[in-house]
Amino acid sequence: MRFNKLDLNLLVALDMLLIEASISRAAERLHMSQSAMSNALGRLRDYFDDELLVQVGRRMELTPRAEVLKDTVRDVLLRIDSSVAAKPEFLPAKSDREFRIFVSDFTLATLIPHVLARAHAQGPDIRFSLLPQVLEPTRSLDRAEVDLVVMPSEYCTSSHPTEALFSERFQCVLWRDSRLAQGTLSMERYMAAGHVVTMPPATNASSLEDWLFKRHGLQRRVDVTSFSFASSPALVVGTERVATIHSRLAQQAARHLPIVVREVPMALAEMSQVMQWHRYRTRDPGIEWLRRVFHDAVRDMDAADSVLLRT
Repeated sequence: MRFNKLDLNLLVALDMLLIEASISRAAERLHMSQSAMSNALGRLRDYFDDELLVQVGRRMELTPRAEVLKDTVRDVLLRIDSSVAAKPEFLPAKSDREFRIFVSDFTLATLIPHVLARAHAQGPDIRFSLLPQVLEPTRSLDRAEVDLVVMPSEYCTSSHPTEALFSERFQCVLWRDSRLAQGTLSMERYMAAGHVVTMPPATNASSLEDWLFKRHGLQRRVDVTSFSFASSPALVVGTERVATIHSRLAQQAARHLPIVVREVPMALAEMSQVMQWHRYRTRDPGIEWLRRVFHDAVRDMDAADSVLLRT
């Protein structure tokens, strides 16, 4: 099929070439031979009267025209996929669909096990690719390279819909044999201590609890920074340091590490954890099912936490 003399089948090849900036990787992802992809690139160059991809050293880079086309082509294909190619229903028991989800290691350690258990019970062949939020998550969401992003509401983009999943408060973890763990953790002792702070690996991210502290105009002494929320409790063991972390992680860690959990000696706003998906996929039956699974998994997580707190 052609539109303005352009073979529309070439748009799929163009999209993948612009994403991968590589003929071989684009061909592999579309299950084409390299020669067929090279031929498609040649035809695209003729149509746009532009090189689109140029060799720079050992890699290929997009031309300015290609950079302009990149988001436009992806948007067109996504609209087609969501409105024309989307299936009218999603049957999890008969599906082997793979869902790509951006999550932090906090979510991975607390909520995702319940998500996977719920999903497996309904669709044992459904697959999940759980991706770290190393790159700008909202950028990947804009390009529909992921199906779902789970993160604090403060980091979400206004361009796509969100749903709240749960609220999370913060608590302090201390090595149980430290002087800091003896007696009351006052504001004075807390601020005088060295702190372990998590800096998420996303390129533009900062520590959420650090953002909360800045809201109060407080400056802590940061002794250790880490990229992992889940590792923070272990990093205070054997030290006089404190880590201010998600309450669910603190309670998990207290069951197997020599630490104690204390309340933060100041009022911190709770974190609102949400999920976000591309606006064009709101009516995607698979995404609708996945969102329901996440909400059910939150209830499972809360029920499991309540049982553990009573024991």
